[in-house]
Amino acid sequence: MAISFNKRENEKKKQQKKLEKQKRKEERKISGKSSFDDMIAYVDENGVITDTPPDMQNKEPIDHEEILISVPKKENENIPNHYKGHVEYFSSSKGYGFIKDMNKTDKYFFHISNAPEDVTEGRIVSFDLERGDRGMNAVNITYAEKTE
Repeated sequence: MAISFNKRENEKKKQQKKLEKQKRKEERKISGKSSFDDMIAYVDENGVITDTPPDMQNKEPIDHEEILISVPKKENENIPNHYKGHVEYFSSSKGYGFIKDMNKTDKYFFHISNAPEDVTEGRIVSFDLERGDRGMNAVNITYAEKTE
């Protein structure tokens, strides 16, 4: 099988790249600097990346008890405490239903123990919200006056 011109040229290019790589490797050995030393970076107390190590004499002690590893609780929640909606679904045999908020598209679960005994679908109610196992639940449900 004959070797074409392009194949010979490609082989020459590969050999040339190998030689250049070998030369760069030898130059790094001669310079005496390690490439790892060039890669090390430090972060100072202000968050700036530098190539000089930090001064350990100025290090401030940190009390590990003061570090919080959690999401802080919201102090001032601007959540209204009383809502209006209509009973969208209710099953008296199962004892639960859903209320759709009039101001939003949200639906809230409620249990018969938190609602009037004669609750039916379509009734306008006012209610409070309470966080449950699976989300927000409607509690303290009472019938509301229709305001249109």
